[in-house]
Amino acid sequence: MKAILWGLLSSMFFSATFIVNRAMNVSGTSWAWTASLRFLLALPILLILVLVQKKFTPLWMEMKKHPFAWLGWGTLAGIGFYSLLSFSSLFGPSWLIAGTWQVTILAGALISPLFYVTIQTADGNKKVRGNIPLKTLGISTFILAGVILMQVKEAENITLSQFVLGFLPVVMAAFLYPLGNRKMMEVCKGKLDTFQRVLGMAIGSIPLSIIYAIYGFYTTGMPTAPQFSQAFILAMSSGVIATMTFFHATDLAKENLALLGAVEATQSGSMIFTVFGEVFLLNGRVPTGIALAGMMVIVIGMIMNSMLNKKTKLSSAGPSRTLSK
Repeated sequence: MKAILWGLLSSMFFSATFIVNRAMNVSGTSWAWTASLRFLLALPILLILVLVQKKFTPLWMEMKKHPFAWLGWGTLAGIGFYSLLSFSSLFGPSWLIAGTWQVTILAGALISPLFYVTIQTADGNKKVRGNIPLKTLGISTFILAGVILMQVKEAENITLSQFVLGFLPVVMAAFLYPLGNRKMMEVCKGKLDTFQRVLGMAIGSIPLSIIYAIYGFYTTGMPTAPQFSQAFILAMSSGVIATMTFFHATDLAKENLALLGAVEATQSGSMIFTVFGEVFLLNGRVPTGIALAGMMVIVIGMIMNSMLNKKTKLSSAGPSRTLSK
């Protein structure tokens, strides 16, 4: 239950991604600057947090052991997935991007066979390939149905190009985020805490962040002061708070692939928070009719996910499983 609550808290702060991204692009900020600044501005904050705890040296030692893993998987789960969200926000409203992002609740369950779990048996520990958690997948599909209901009416007002360019990049991002995150958990093997892992992935994202910054400079020039302020809000809300709370939730669930999928499904809450954000901050319309029904389906689905996790935990009597390489 604790992991689910941390996941929901993360989704609330992550909803700033869709609202601020759209606001920055409308104001003329390059999507590349938006993606780059989210990590470059968050980096010193994360660094200070880790330095204050005197945990930078262990992180650096681990990064030197697996430099290509941190650069590869760290980038994919860092600026890699986020740059796709920033790009897609050029072609669709925040509700479309936030809604499409909910594909991640299915992605988290579908990628389970790419990982191994360690089973404790009478003959000792044994590694077996993970299975797709069907119950979690079923609830995730139920939640996704609610997301679709929320968007049916609005989808009538967008063009085909807006749909494709505002949809396909987000689907790719929805798979990169949980894949990169889980791969980094494999690399860390429990040796690093959430603060260290988030900082390490931000450091791994530096090369691509610099490339995007250069591209942004040559396409739109330097961001204005208000745009920098928006980017700082984005870096703090999404880059620091949302990322750290989500990774903390996945750390709590890493010994149970079904629970891990349920935690990843809590990101559907960002859709609801995005709608309220548009209503109160951007003068958006209050959902009614079928869209309101879709919101209710999402809420029910998240409650079902939480209850399933609690029931599974209480009735669990079989061999324990841990995520392994």
